[in-house]
Amino acid sequence: MNAREKGFLLLGSHLGDPGRKPLTPAQLRTLADRVRTMERPAEDRELEMKDLLALGYGRDMAGRILTLLSQEELLEYYLQRGRQAGCVPLTRASEAYPALLRRRLGADSPGCLWVRGNLSLLHTPSVALVGSRDLAEPNRAFAWAVGSHAARQGLTLISGNARGADKTAQEACLVNGGRVISIVADGLVKHSPGENVLYVSEDGYSEAFSAQRAISRNRCIHAMGRMTFVAQARLGQGGTWDGTLKNLRSGWSSVACFRDGSEAAAELERLGAYLVGLEDLQDLGSLPEENESLFDR
Repeated sequence: MNAREKGFLLLGSHLGDPGRKPLTPAQLRTLADRVRTMERPAEDRELEMKDLLALGYGRDMAGRILTLLSQEELLEYYLQRGRQAGCVPLTRASEAYPALLRRRLGADSPGCLWVRGNLSLLHTPSVALVGSRDLAEPNRAFAWAVGSHAARQGLTLISGNARGADKTAQEACLVNGGRVISIVADGLVKHSPGENVLYVSEDGYSEAFSAQRAISRNRCIHAMGRMTFVAQARLGQGGTWDGTLKNLRSGWSSVACFRDGSEAAAELERLGAYLVGLEDLQDLGSLPEENESLFDR
């Protein structure tokens, strides 16, 4: 791990300490952009208070950045524990970091992802699926069909490992010999990967589940696949609705929503998603990868 990767971890991760206050992805990107404008000596050196003040930071923020960077012993301890559990960090400076996340999310892409399992799955063609935890039976059949067809058509399925749509699609994909990337909102160490499964966690590998983590990881699910399927959503409520709305506003990936006759599906179509049925899943490659959002007009 090089110095730049360590810097991303020191500045952008809790490192197992819930009381630690790392920079947000946007703050981290802003700092990186400002540092690139510095006139640096031939030999690399650590940032100092005078550097940060010259870059426009106040003393409080500059002191916070320097404190985060100074905690190298905590970082080494956290990295050692991660290695023992088979957890690997990928910072935005790592070659293996998903290029789509960097490109589609920009400054909001996670400073670090922790992964456990088959790392090569990050560089395979993929589609994503999101949906409610409590599914109607037709919607469950749709989630199962997306997972099954992804496997049969050689596409990795990206989902969030939650009860309902996520686990239904993931199970269908795996029983049909497919590959799954599961972006979890709880402790990465709780999940045991197989050859065809990669578990991914934003920020760290040991953090407990929280609603905020579940909401935050939704942007990664939407941005990592060539398209995102919505098995079921509640109109104006819940993480599926919130994440899909943000996708349509930001244009991370095209959105294909199950044609279930619901008010939520009709509204998502009005906002720029397109509606699909089971018959449309026979050739996922024929589905459009871009759709015009209401927010583009």
